[in-house]
Amino acid sequence: MTTGTRTLTVRALAWTDIPRLARLETELFAQDAWSEQTWWAELAGRPRRDYVVVTPGPGADQDDVLGYAGLDLGGEVADIMTIAVAPAAQGTGLGSELLDLLSQRAREAGAAYLMLEVRDDNEPAKKLYARAGFETLTVRRRYYQPGDIDALVMRKSLEPTEGETDG
Repeated sequence: MTTGTRTLTVRALAWTDIPRLARLETELFAQDAWSEQTWWAELAGRPRRDYVVVTPGPGADQDDVLGYAGLDLGGEVADIMTIAVAPAAQGTGLGSELLDLLSQRAREAGAAYLMLEVRDDNEPAKKLYARAGFETLTVRRRYYQPGDIDALVMRKSLEPTEGETDG
């Protein structure tokens, strides 16, 4: 994966990543952060759960997590479980690249649709998802607690559009 002028490494989530991801979750998502226990449960959900971690390219500190993302591959509909970019890598296009990667992996697993939930107050994420072709299906009122923040349930079709090919 290349973001700007950097070449990055994308690899499967490993158990050794869990402490770093839990710390990064707290930094990025505060009250909604996944704990180490949650990460262990997600890792145990393989092969239905599919998670990737992005680290700097060759020659850099491979323990430095720049981003991560994950899917639940449930058949015709795949769900984005999480997608995050470390503060140091925000604004580089990494979020878009992770979203494209998840779409590709879901399509390869046979999904026709990709779903997600996003906090209604997360403007950068909502813009990212809209640019990627996601549409809001419904709103889950006061879903995120504390704070009474609504969750938008969004969906994107993974079916090839006219003029698009499978590969």
